[in-house]
Amino acid sequence: MEIKELELEGVKLIKPTVFQDNRGFFTESYQRDAWLDAGITIDFIQDNHSLSCETGVIRGLHFQVGEAAQTKLVRVIAGAIFDVVVDIRKESPTFKKWISVVLKAGDHNQLLVPKGFAHGFCTLQPNTEVLYKVDQLYNRDKERGIYWADPSLNITWPLENPVLSGKDEQLPILEDVLSELHEREGIL
Repeated sequence: MEIKELELEGVKLIKPTVFQDNRGFFTESYQRDAWLDAGITIDFIQDNHSLSCETGVIRGLHFQVGEAAQTKLVRVIAGAIFDVVVDIRKESPTFKKWISVVLKAGDHNQLLVPKGFAHGFCTLQPNTEVLYKVDQLYNRDKERGIYWADPSLNITWPLENPVLSGKDEQLPILEDVLSELHEREGIL
């Protein structure tokens, strides 16, 4: 397993060892002891699986707040995604900065997204399946999101007219999310 630190503190690209031969491949997508040896001590408690049937589906930018904040370990098992991570930690030197990584099924790479970051992705191929582990259960009351085309973030998505859920179409811009959280909950 190879771990690459990315430009945002705590965000890591994980390249598992893959054994291939004429039959196909084998890889350990997660092995707790190997992760502990690498200094990653996250206790994942749930696996999530999404299918996006069309190219150009954007899911996100999502996050949870307070004690419900989640670390995510994202991988693609079919298709490909343009994966985006945004630093929403107000005291961070990289606050409002974003990075993107293309994750493809055949590469087997995974993206570790820590708490304090918004996460979203755009499908690059039809019938894309994404699996991701989380270390906290979903909490509807603590769920938040940021509009995919927030002009203050200036994310360079690979398309202009994505397929969005009704909920994601209505997400606020980051400034409004931060104001609401500060007023209502004193967090972030």
